[in-house]
Amino acid sequence: MRQDVSAGGPAANAAVTAAALGVRAVLVSVIGTGPVGSVARRDLERYSVEVHDVAPRDDTLLAVSAVLVDDVTGDRSVVSPDATLAPSDAVPTPDALGALPRPDIVLLDGHHPAIARAVLAFVHELEPRPQVVLDAGRWRPVFAELLPAADVAACSADFALPPDAGVTLPDGGARADMAAPHAVDAAPPGPRALVVTHGPDPVEWAEADGRRGTVDVPQVAARDTLGAGDAFHGALVVALARGDDLPDACAFAARVASTRVAHVGPREWLAEIGTVSP
Repeated sequence: MRQDVSAGGPAANAAVTAAALGVRAVLVSVIGTGPVGSVARRDLERYSVEVHDVAPRDDTLLAVSAVLVDDVTGDRSVVSPDATLAPSDAVPTPDALGALPRPDIVLLDGHHPAIARAVLAFVHELEPRPQVVLDAGRWRPVFAELLPAADVAACSADFALPPDAGVTLPDGGARADMAAPHAVDAAPPGPRALVVTHGPDPVEWAEADGRRGTVDVPQVAARDTLGAGDAFHGALVVALARGDDLPDACAFAARVASTRVAHVGPREWLAEIGTVSP
């Protein structure tokens, strides 16, 4: 038995992955200066993630999640309040965002809706506009606003749109696991490309022009699946930012995610990330 403490959350873990792959990664989030926030900040900075903290007060509470990982199967169970403790007035200003390094690509996870809206509005004013990738693990109401702005929606297989979402996936459908194989034309508003992960099974990708396909996932003995999707998304944005096409970016991300699940612990695997072929 072992115990680890680290910063977490989809965008944070993706930023750690991206930084480990050698790019400059900036995380815009609510962290605060309390005991938990300080631990999270030190962990992120240790792994070369630049943090832009929009916590409006020193007493801002950072949520704590509990994760149990089965040492035999690598499966995990998560208990988390998500970002429900974050204050609603935690929003970055345009001037603050403008002072950050100009992004080549932006990953949104929707955990902090106000932050996602502010970042998206800022990105829309940049020329040329950076690519926008949306981490869509499960439906969140803010996705009705974010999906139409996404260049790529990276979904889990069980992601589904509610009937009143007002947006569509690239085939006009509602379920990620059914949309990718049949994508032909984008039914706006919606993302222009779709990536669907299925754990160890092939990754599906589909673009609005009708191109689609699958990418095999390297098979490894899974020791710890926590953050596998986050590692995939971090590697995906790195590959897209360097100019890879969507299938090549998915293949690279799958190799990185497989490396993640082969190691126990939230950060130990990063020592092996340099062995992943570009």
